[in-house]
Amino acid sequence: MSFPKVLLTVGFISLFHSAFSAAQHRSYLRITSQEFTTLPLDIVIQAVGSLFAVMWGVMCIAGNLREIQAAAELNNIAWETQMNVPSFYMFNHRLRAMESSYIPTSGKGDLENLE
Repeated sequence: MSFPKVLLTVGFISLFHSAFSAAQHRSYLRITSQEFTTLPLDIVIQAVGSLFAVMWGVMCIAGNLREIQAAAELNNIAWETQMNVPSFYMFNHRLRAMESSYIPTSGKGDLENLE
């Protein structure tokens, strides 16, 4: 095993032990009817030290980061087909009114007069 893996394992065990010690301290205070103010310094130091050991071990084990290419699937598509979006096709627009053979359809008011 490598050193970061050992450090990570020891850090997790130490972090679990500090949490267990904190719970035991709270139950001791309840049994003796004392008020809880703060945790003892040795538990706090153990928790913070083991937290840093776990973080350092995880950073060493994780390895190097790789770049995420958001447009990786678009690299194989030709430029002409990228802009071809059929859902944006529109055939009912005002340019049709400029045609010489255009006959306007009945409006909303004309539809009410139909029998």
